[in-house]
Amino acid sequence: MALGSKTVLFALAILLAAQGIAQAKGVQSGQWSGSKPAEAKAFPEMYTEVAGVLGFRGGGDRSAPSYGTVEMQTYRPAIAWEKKTKSSSWGGGAGWTGQPAIVQWQPEVLASMNVKPKFRSKPNFTEVIYASLDGYVYFLELETGEETRSPIRVGNPIKGSVSVDARGYPLLYVGEGIPENGTIGFNLYSLIDQKQLLRVNGIDSFAYRRWGAFDGSALFNRYDDTLTVGGENGLLYRVKLNTAFDPQRKTLSIKPVVSKFRYRISGNNYQGIENSLAAFGDLVYFADNGGSVLAVNVRTNEAVWALPALDDTDATIVVEAEDGIPYLYTGTEVDKQGRKGYAYLRKINGLTGQVVWQMKYECLSVVGGDHPVNGGVLATPVVGKGNISDLVVFTIARFGKLGEGLMVALDKKTGKETWRLPMKRYAWSSPTDVYDAKGNAYLLQADSGGVVSVVSARDGRVRGSMTVGSNIEASPAVFGNYAVVASRGGKLYGIRLE
Repeated sequence: MALGSKTVLFALAILLAAQGIAQAKGVQSGQWSGSKPAEAKAFPEMYTEVAGVLGFRGGGDRSAPSYGTVEMQTYRPAIAWEKKTKSSSWGGGAGWTGQPAIVQWQPEVLASMNVKPKFRSKPNFTEVIYASLDGYVYFLELETGEETRSPIRVGNPIKGSVSVDARGYPLLYVGEGIPENGTIGFNLYSLIDQKQLLRVNGIDSFAYRRWGAFDGSALFNRYDDTLTVGGENGLLYRVKLNTAFDPQRKTLSIKPVVSKFRYRISGNNYQGIENSLAAFGDLVYFADNGGSVLAVNVRTNEAVWALPALDDTDATIVVEAEDGIPYLYTGTEVDKQGRKGYAYLRKINGLTGQVVWQMKYECLSVVGGDHPVNGGVLATPVVGKGNISDLVVFTIARFGKLGEGLMVALDKKTGKETWRLPMKRYAWSSPTDVYDAKGNAYLLQADSGGVVSVVSARDGRVRGSMTVGSNIEASPAVFGNYAVVASRGGKLYGIRLE
């Protein structure tokens, strides 16, 4: 069935009109490989009940890069531990987006895995799982950085972020970023014995694009046992896992059924999906390398709406509900516009695709050659909670000068600036929001000079900082008073927020 055909769009228009909603147009065509997948269940309002940060920015709404509360006295972050990784043609450490998962395993799950015995008996054991540019996935104890088990050798440089099954099952998703070994795709591993359970090749004749990287962090739907992820080949993947997990017998198996969706949008020939899909109820959202934003319904398996292309959009969309309506916050790069252009920051109605407000900031970009480095928004925004529940914060690269940047806090209702913080060094690393017990918000912002700063999220004032000495493109995850992030200098860091 050709989704987005005249018949489907006409039926959709009638439905939206009946609901008093204006149709957002733009989906020229959409198609599943073979037959479309069976109807799925909506994503749960609470992505997971497991303690930790299980995927990029936490889960479906991509708004939870930290878990728990933090109590700081000095507001000066300090290195608690560091680990040097191996190296590949892309070096070691981590690049963009490169966020770890941090999981406090349930005792029965922990007992089933090949974690070192000293950790299996540790109360509230919390594990860091970090994929590296060196092609390995590392497993570390949160507070000490000690290896908890041997690393998994994936074999290709990994530029994106891992995902752990939202049920807390010992099942790990890892996407590959560079075809150093001649192939490229995504993988699922059992964390009972670290064996590979599935590999999907990203070079696919069904795709419109012949580039098979996976930088996005997959979503697990714990209600219907599915995995959903987008690829840089422009395909949306839905995998029915058919998982069987028995912690007493220490067994985990899957019988995966893979479905793929491709799309075309008028005026946009750049279908690659580099961001992590966001979800709300029946809908998943993503943006692509052309700058179009799309909504796909997982129950009906139809493309619902799409916006015209603006410019490459790699930063992940963040979703927040207002009176039951999902609103999307997203920003573009300066890429297709050339050496100078605008980063467009937008709030979008997630049901209709209507743009609520749009702000633009002129930025610079290094284009062409072997090392293009884009400006604009490559960092995923913070949609505020606590004492910044009225704000959304964006980090903008190469604003003003090539080496500089800007953080801005915008009013959620109007898009108007509440504060701005000029940055001496630009950043691709996403700002990470943490909260104390009273709901006061702070931002952990790393930059291209290797500086990690603590910023008061209410007024944009820098409270304290430290440096690791090399570019941090990756985004931190936080559990309690510990942040974990890697640099392009080949190291992983545990950082104590003091």
